[in-house]
Amino acid sequence: MRWDFRDDSEKGNGSLRYLFEDYALDTDRRELHRATDVIVVTPQVFDLLDYLIRNRERVVSKDDLINAVWNGRIVSDAALTTRVNAARSAVGDTGDKQRLIKTLPRKGFRFVGTVQEAQRLAVEPVSSAAHGGDTKPTPNSAPRLSVVVLPFANLSGDAEQEYFVDGVTESLTTDLSRIGGLFVIGRHTAFTYKDKALDLRKIGRELNVRYALGGSVQRGGKRLRVNVQLIDAETGVQLWAERFDKPIADLFDMQDEIVSRLANALDAQLVEFEARRAKHSVHLDATDLYFQGIAHLNKGVTLENLTQARGFFERALALDPGSIEALVGTAIVDYSIGVNFFTDERAASLAAAETALNKALSIAPQHAQAHMYVGVVYIFTFRAAQGIAECERALALDRNLANAHGWIGRGKFHLGRAEETEAHIHEALRLSPRDTFAYRWMMVMGITRFWLGADADAVAWLRRSIEANRNFPFTHFFLAAVLASLGALDEARASVQAGLSLDAGFTIRRYREGAPRINPTYLAGRERVCEGMRLAGVPEG
Repeated sequence: MRWDFRDDSEKGNGSLRYLFEDYALDTDRRELHRATDVIVVTPQVFDLLDYLIRNRERVVSKDDLINAVWNGRIVSDAALTTRVNAARSAVGDTGDKQRLIKTLPRKGFRFVGTVQEAQRLAVEPVSSAAHGGDTKPTPNSAPRLSVVVLPFANLSGDAEQEYFVDGVTESLTTDLSRIGGLFVIGRHTAFTYKDKALDLRKIGRELNVRYALGGSVQRGGKRLRVNVQLIDAETGVQLWAERFDKPIADLFDMQDEIVSRLANALDAQLVEFEARRAKHSVHLDATDLYFQGIAHLNKGVTLENLTQARGFFERALALDPGSIEALVGTAIVDYSIGVNFFTDERAASLAAAETALNKALSIAPQHAQAHMYVGVVYIFTFRAAQGIAECERALALDRNLANAHGWIGRGKFHLGRAEETEAHIHEALRLSPRDTFAYRWMMVMGITRFWLGADADAVAWLRRSIEANRNFPFTHFFLAAVLASLGALDEARASVQAGLSLDAGFTIRRYREGAPRINPTYLAGRERVCEGMRLAGVPEG
């Protein structure tokens, strides 16, 4: 197939892909995808989803839907409800959860999921004769997490911008190479495909890679647009797309930001795709099990997810005791159980995490994530200054490690320097705004604002965190404390119940014993939190 890299909007057909969670609604092909799978829906259900997503900024009435989907024909409430329920089912939602499609009684419906819009880049088929009639995808033995970054196309019509376009390609190749376990084709090989018609499946076979990443850069006036696509090189199916549309300030600073954000997003996306492949594999090996463990961690920090992740990491280590990634995975589980108040044996959990990380670093001293998580353990065991230093070392090894910026901010917070925390959290969110753990940094911003006396700001940040991930118990408890301090006791009690539904064992005693106690500034804030939790009805324990 030929990879064109022109926006469909430039061709005048207005084709859009709406990306939400792991779904994609392709308005040109009229297909709903979940990763590589096509979800079969009726034309009316597709039109209903399309209309709700296009109008997601407002509440859509029944009449609006009937006019848009049924062209104003008379439709019973039962028929409309059936179609809405079918749309919910297609995207993994229910009438009880209403995670994506919300019903507002006597008003209508609204699509409340987070949506990204991407112009679908044209993938034009090349005739089979051009490649000897070979059009069927053939399985290959490509390494997992193997990718080629193909030269980005310069759509600016300005040859002088070629250096910037090539710079994005080269920097992304270098930065992706830092991701643990990722095999990236060298840039010199990749650049041999520059300005050529691309048959991605053929390239996948030639280079023995599973994925191809490519895109286009277009400069217009004072703005820069970068479109990126990740393609399954075995099937030619688009797996993921992203668009950056930003004002031009410093081109090279912008290049750094684009590359960092792409590297962070791709890290999570590629692991998710590999975890799905592993589910259908008959012969699982240590790497397959590791991917499945990380996929469970990425679902959210609950005791259930952590327990399932640990099972996969331990099975991986049983097959390959030298698996550094699985070893670091067990440490992530242990520190998470300790710092998120899931156990009374907090010190033992953190000690186990530190032991595993030290073992990993004795084998792989330059492992950036291992250094970062050692820093996290230090931060939560009253060694915040050492923890900050470890996170800074992690960043020296991998400049795209957005979470390291967040943990530095958390470390300074523990040192009683909350006023310095916000800049680090903003940097983490800037580099990876849709990070799997972005909710954590939003929560830290809420905590920081509360410590600094900006309670209303704290509520706003904590609610953003909950919108990003409703399955993290502590955010609900902390929101309850802040709401109680503001006198909103009914809302505070509801937030407590939401938290207890996720972690029934949480108590004020467990929080007080687990929270740092190394300086008077932090202690004063901690006691204010405890008082708020008490007012909201958190069990004393």
